[in-house]
Amino acid sequence: MEKFTLEILFQIIGIGSASGLFYNNDALYVIGDNSGFLYEYNMQNQQLNQHALIDNPTQNIPKNLKPDFESLTHHNDTLYVFGSGSTENRNKMIEFDTKSKTVLQKNNLVDLYAVMQNFGEIKPEDFNLEGAIFDGENWYLFNRGNGVSNKNTIFTIHAKNLGEEFALISVNYKLPKIKGVRSSFTDAILVDDKIYFLSTAEDTKSTYDDGEILGSFIGRIDVKTMKIDFTQKITSTNKFEGLTFYKKENNKIEFLLCEDNDTEVLETKIYKLTLPIK
Repeated sequence: MEKFTLEILFQIIGIGSASGLFYNNDALYVIGDNSGFLYEYNMQNQQLNQHALIDNPTQNIPKNLKPDFESLTHHNDTLYVFGSGSTENRNKMIEFDTKSKTVLQKNNLVDLYAVMQNFGEIKPEDFNLEGAIFDGENWYLFNRGNGVSNKNTIFTIHAKNLGEEFALISVNYKLPKIKGVRSSFTDAILVDDKIYFLSTAEDTKSTYDDGEILGSFIGRIDVKTMKIDFTQKITSTNKFEGLTFYKKENNKIEFLLCEDNDTEVLETKIYKLTLPIK
Protein backbone atom coordinates (compact mmCIF):
# COMPACT_ATOMS: atom_id res chain seq x y z
CA MET A 1 0.00 0.00 0.00
CA GLU A 2 1.12 3.56 -0.67
CA LYS A 3 2.31 5.74 2.16
CA PHE A 4 -0.27 6.73 4.76
CA THR A 5 -0.05 9.74 7.07
CA LEU A 6 -1.07 9.81 10.74
CA GLU A 7 -1.06 13.09 12.66
CA ILE A 8 -2.51 14.57 15.84
CA LEU A 9 -5.23 17.00 14.77
CA PHE A 10 -6.23 18.42 18.17
CA GLN A 11 -6.78 17.56 21.82
CA ILE A 12 -10.02 17.65 23.80
CA ILE A 13 -9.88 18.35 27.53
CA GLY A 14 -12.72 16.75 29.47
CA ILE A 15 -12.92 13.29 27.85
CA GLY A 16 -11.01 10.24 29.02
CA SER A 17 -10.57 6.67 27.69
CA ALA A 18 -12.20 7.49 24.35
CA SER A 19 -13.59 4.37 22.70
CA GLY A 20 -15.77 5.53 19.80
CA LEU A 21 -16.51 8.61 17.71
CA PHE A 22 -18.74 9.93 14.92
CA TYR A 23 -18.12 13.06 12.85
CA ASN A 24 -20.90 15.09 11.22
CA ASN A 25 -21.02 18.77 10.17
CA ASP A 26 -18.14 19.97 12.39
CA ALA A 27 -19.59 18.08 15.37
CA LEU A 28 -17.59 15.20 16.81
CA TYR A 29 -19.53 12.81 19.05
CA VAL A 30 -17.32 10.78 21.40
CA ILE A 31 -17.94 8.01 23.93
CA GLY A 32 -15.57 6.78 26.64
CA ASP A 33 -15.63 3.26 27.99
CA ASN A 34 -15.64 4.41 31.63
CA SER A 35 -18.09 7.31 31.19
CA GLY A 36 -21.86 7.58 31.42
CA PHE A 37 -21.95 10.51 28.96
CA LEU A 38 -22.04 11.04 25.24
CA TYR A 39 -19.75 13.98 24.44
CA GLU A 40 -20.40 16.47 21.65
CA TYR A 41 -17.43 18.59 20.57
CA ASN A 42 -17.85 21.48 18.14
CA MET A 43 -14.65 21.59 16.10
CA GLN A 44 -15.22 25.20 15.00
CA ASN A 45 -15.68 26.91 18.37
CA GLN A 46 -13.98 24.15 20.41
CA GLN A 47 -16.97 23.85 22.73
CA LEU A 48 -17.60 20.58 24.56
CA ASN A 49 -21.08 19.49 25.69
CA GLN A 50 -22.03 16.30 27.46
CA HIS A 51 -25.28 14.34 27.30
CA ALA A 52 -26.28 11.80 29.96
CA LEU A 53 -26.76 8.27 28.62
CA ILE A 54 -27.50 6.59 31.95
CA ASP A 55 -28.97 7.61 35.29
CA ASN A 56 -26.57 9.44 37.61
CA PRO A 57 -23.68 9.46 35.12
CA THR A 58 -20.08 10.26 36.04
CA GLN A 59 -16.93 10.61 33.96
CA ASN A 60 -14.87 7.90 35.65
CA ILE A 61 -17.11 4.98 36.63
CA PRO A 62 -15.27 2.17 38.49
CA LYS A 63 -14.28 -0.70 36.20
CA ASN A 64 -16.54 -3.26 37.87
CA LEU A 65 -19.60 -0.99 37.52
CA LYS A 66 -19.09 0.81 34.20
CA PRO A 67 -21.46 0.22 31.24
CA ASP A 68 -18.34 -0.07 29.03
CA PHE A 69 -19.66 1.86 26.04
CA GLU A 70 -17.28 0.71 23.28
CA SER A 71 -19.22 1.10 20.03
CA LEU A 72 -20.91 4.06 18.38
CA THR A 73 -22.79 3.95 15.08
CA HIS A 74 -25.48 6.03 13.41
CA HIS A 75 -28.33 5.97 10.91
CA ASN A 76 -30.29 9.03 9.84
CA ASP A 77 -30.44 11.26 12.95
CA THR A 78 -29.97 8.50 15.53
CA LEU A 79 -26.78 7.46 17.27
CA TYR A 80 -26.59 3.94 18.70
CA VAL A 81 -24.24 3.38 21.63
CA PHE A 82 -23.42 -0.23 22.56
CA GLY A 83 -22.00 -1.75 25.72
CA SER A 84 -19.36 -4.40 25.11
CA GLY A 85 -21.32 -7.30 26.67
CA SER A 86 -18.16 -8.47 28.45
CA THR A 87 -19.89 -8.49 31.88
CA GLU A 88 -23.51 -8.36 33.07
CA ASN A 89 -23.27 -4.58 33.58
CA ARG A 90 -22.32 -4.06 29.93
CA ASN A 91 -25.40 -5.11 27.95
CA LYS A 92 -27.00 -1.72 27.28
CA MET A 93 -27.70 -0.14 23.88
CA ILE A 94 -28.70 3.52 23.98
CA GLU A 95 -30.48 5.33 21.14
CA PHE A 96 -29.74 9.07 21.01
CA ASP A 97 -31.39 11.66 18.77
CA THR A 98 -28.86 14.17 17.37
CA LYS A 99 -31.58 16.73 16.55
CA SER A 100 -33.32 16.95 19.93
CA LYS A 101 -30.14 15.94 21.84
CA THR A 102 -32.13 13.46 23.90
CA VAL A 103 -32.06 9.73 24.65
CA LEU A 104 -34.83 8.05 22.68
CA GLN A 105 -34.61 4.59 24.18
CA LYS A 106 -32.53 2.40 26.48
CA ASN A 107 -32.31 -1.26 25.52
CA ASN A 108 -31.05 -4.33 27.35
CA LEU A 109 -29.40 -6.67 24.84
CA VAL A 110 -28.58 -9.50 27.23
CA ASP A 111 -30.78 -11.98 25.33
CA LEU A 112 -29.40 -10.98 21.93
CA TYR A 113 -25.82 -11.17 23.21
CA ALA A 114 -26.52 -14.67 24.58
CA VAL A 115 -27.83 -15.79 21.17
CA MET A 116 -24.74 -14.32 19.49
CA GLN A 117 -22.40 -16.08 21.91
CA ASN A 118 -24.14 -19.40 21.31
CA PHE A 119 -24.31 -18.98 17.54
CA GLY A 120 -20.70 -17.81 17.21
CA GLU A 121 -19.45 -20.41 19.70
CA ILE A 122 -17.88 -17.69 21.85
CA LYS A 123 -17.62 -18.24 25.59
CA PRO A 124 -19.06 -15.42 27.74
CA GLU A 125 -15.57 -14.57 29.03
CA ASP A 126 -14.37 -14.13 25.40
CA PHE A 127 -17.31 -11.98 24.29
CA ASN A 128 -16.35 -8.31 23.88
CA LEU A 129 -18.09 -6.15 21.26
CA GLU A 130 -15.99 -3.12 20.26
CA GLY A 131 -17.40 -2.09 16.89
CA ALA A 132 -20.87 -1.54 15.43
CA ILE A 133 -22.31 -0.53 12.05
CA PHE A 134 -25.97 -0.03 11.06
CA ASP A 135 -26.90 0.61 7.42
CA GLY A 136 -30.68 0.70 7.93
CA GLU A 137 -31.14 -2.96 7.02
CA ASN A 138 -28.22 -4.77 8.65
CA TRP A 139 -26.28 -4.50 11.88
CA TYR A 140 -22.62 -5.49 11.88
CA LEU A 141 -21.26 -6.14 15.38
CA PHE A 142 -17.55 -6.81 15.88
CA ASN A 143 -16.29 -9.12 18.61
CA ARG A 144 -12.80 -8.22 19.74
CA GLY A 145 -10.79 -11.43 19.97
CA ASN A 146 -8.54 -10.41 22.83
CA GLY A 147 -9.68 -13.31 25.01
CA VAL A 148 -8.09 -16.76 25.21
CA SER A 149 -9.84 -18.04 22.06
CA ASN A 150 -8.87 -15.07 19.81
CA LYS A 151 -12.37 -14.97 18.29
CA ASN A 152 -12.34 -11.95 15.98
CA THR A 153 -15.89 -12.30 14.70
CA ILE A 154 -18.24 -10.12 12.68
CA PHE A 155 -21.91 -10.80 13.38
CA THR A 156 -24.29 -9.66 10.65
CA ILE A 157 -27.85 -9.23 11.94
CA HIS A 158 -30.49 -8.64 9.26
CA ALA A 159 -33.16 -6.59 11.05
CA LYS A 160 -34.27 -2.96 11.07
CA ASN A 161 -34.75 -3.18 14.83
CA LEU A 162 -32.73 -5.38 17.18
CA GLY A 163 -35.92 -6.18 19.09
CA GLU A 164 -37.61 -7.93 16.16
CA GLU A 165 -37.00 -11.26 14.45
CA PHE A 166 -33.68 -11.42 12.65
CA ALA A 167 -31.39 -13.51 10.49
CA LEU A 168 -27.88 -13.99 11.91
CA ILE A 169 -24.56 -14.72 10.20
CA SER A 170 -21.10 -14.85 11.81
CA VAL A 171 -17.69 -14.79 10.13
CA ASN A 172 -14.38 -15.31 11.92
CA TYR A 173 -11.17 -13.50 10.92
CA LYS A 174 -7.46 -14.06 11.51
CA LEU A 175 -6.08 -10.57 11.88
CA PRO A 176 -2.35 -9.72 11.63
CA LYS A 177 0.08 -10.15 14.53
CA ILE A 178 2.69 -7.92 16.14
CA LYS A 179 5.51 -9.67 18.05
CA GLY A 180 3.49 -12.87 18.03
CA VAL A 181 0.37 -11.22 19.48
CA ARG A 182 -2.67 -11.31 17.22
CA SER A 183 -4.47 -8.02 16.80
CA SER A 184 -8.19 -7.77 17.49
CA PHE A 185 -11.08 -5.60 16.28
CA THR A 186 -11.48 -2.29 18.10
CA ASP A 187 -13.83 -0.35 15.78
CA ALA A 188 -15.30 -0.26 12.27
CA ILE A 189 -17.28 1.98 9.92
CA LEU A 190 -18.98 1.59 6.55
CA VAL A 191 -17.92 3.83 3.63
CA ASP A 192 -19.74 3.03 0.39
CA ASP A 193 -19.50 -0.77 0.09
CA LYS A 194 -16.37 -1.11 2.20
CA ILE A 195 -15.95 -1.74 5.92
CA TYR A 196 -12.88 0.01 7.31
CA PHE A 197 -11.78 -1.43 10.65
CA LEU A 198 -9.23 -0.85 13.37
CA SER A 199 -7.45 -3.66 15.19
CA THR A 200 -4.99 -3.46 18.07
CA ALA A 201 -2.43 -5.93 19.35
CA GLU A 202 -2.55 -5.90 23.16
CA ASP A 203 -0.54 -8.42 25.16
CA THR A 204 -3.36 -9.83 27.28
CA LYS A 205 -5.51 -12.96 27.34
CA SER A 206 -8.42 -11.20 29.00
CA THR A 207 -11.37 -9.15 27.75
CA TYR A 208 -11.34 -7.44 31.17
CA ASP A 209 -7.69 -6.77 32.04
CA ASP A 210 -5.51 -4.44 29.96
CA GLY A 211 -2.09 -5.40 28.64
CA GLU A 212 0.97 -3.92 26.91
CA ILE A 213 0.05 -2.07 23.69
CA LEU A 214 2.05 -3.32 20.70
CA GLY A 215 0.40 -1.32 17.93
CA SER A 216 -2.68 -0.89 15.72
CA PHE A 217 -3.77 -1.60 12.14
CA ILE A 218 -6.26 -0.14 9.69
CA GLY A 219 -7.92 -2.66 7.38
CA ARG A 220 -10.72 -2.94 4.85
CA ILE A 221 -13.36 -5.57 4.16
CA ASP A 222 -15.53 -5.80 1.04
CA VAL A 223 -19.09 -5.88 2.37
CA LYS A 224 -20.28 -8.03 -0.57
CA THR A 225 -17.76 -10.83 -0.03
CA MET A 226 -16.85 -10.11 3.65
CA LYS A 227 -13.23 -10.77 2.66
CA ILE A 228 -10.33 -8.57 3.82
CA ASP A 229 -8.93 -6.32 1.04
CA PHE A 230 -5.85 -5.15 2.95
CA THR A 231 -4.39 -4.40 6.38
CA GLN A 232 -1.82 -1.72 7.19
CA LYS A 233 0.04 -1.19 10.45
CA ILE A 234 -0.30 2.48 11.41
CA THR A 235 1.36 2.70 14.85
CA SER A 236 3.53 0.73 17.28
CA THR A 237 2.39 2.60 20.38
CA ASN A 238 -1.29 3.61 20.17
CA LYS A 239 -4.40 1.65 21.12
CA PHE A 240 -6.83 3.14 18.64
CA GLU A 241 -10.44 2.36 19.55
CA GLY A 242 -12.49 4.90 17.61
CA LEU A 243 -12.80 5.47 13.85
CA THR A 244 -15.01 7.84 11.84
CA PHE A 245 -15.09 9.05 8.24
CA TYR A 246 -13.81 12.62 7.80
CA LYS A 247 -13.50 13.44 4.08
CA LYS A 248 -12.58 12.06 0.68
CA GLU A 249 -10.65 14.05 -1.93
CA ASN A 250 -7.84 13.79 -4.51
CA ASN A 251 -7.83 9.98 -4.46
CA LYS A 252 -7.35 10.01 -0.70
CA ILE A 253 -9.66 9.15 2.17
CA GLU A 254 -9.33 10.73 5.61
CA PHE A 255 -10.48 9.35 8.96
CA LEU A 256 -10.52 10.69 12.51
CA LEU A 257 -9.28 8.32 15.23
CA CYS A 258 -9.27 8.33 19.02
CA GLU A 259 -7.32 6.19 21.45
CA ASP A 260 -8.08 4.61 24.78
CA ASN A 261 -5.22 5.53 27.10
CA ASP A 262 -6.52 3.24 29.89
CA THR A 263 -6.18 5.99 32.50
CA GLU A 264 -8.54 8.31 34.38
CA VAL A 265 -6.97 11.41 32.82
CA LEU A 266 -9.69 13.48 31.14
CA GLU A 267 -7.96 14.39 27.91
CA THR A 268 -8.27 12.86 24.47
CA LYS A 269 -6.12 13.31 21.38
CA ILE A 270 -7.92 13.18 18.03
CA TYR A 271 -5.79 11.89 15.15
CA LYS A 272 -6.21 12.22 11.39
CA LEU A 273 -5.33 9.21 9.24
CA THR A 274 -4.99 9.69 5.48
CA LEU A 275 -4.95 6.72 3.10
CA PRO A 276 -4.78 6.46 -0.67
CA ILE A 277 -8.02 5.12 -2.19
CA LYS A 278 -7.34 1.78 -3.85
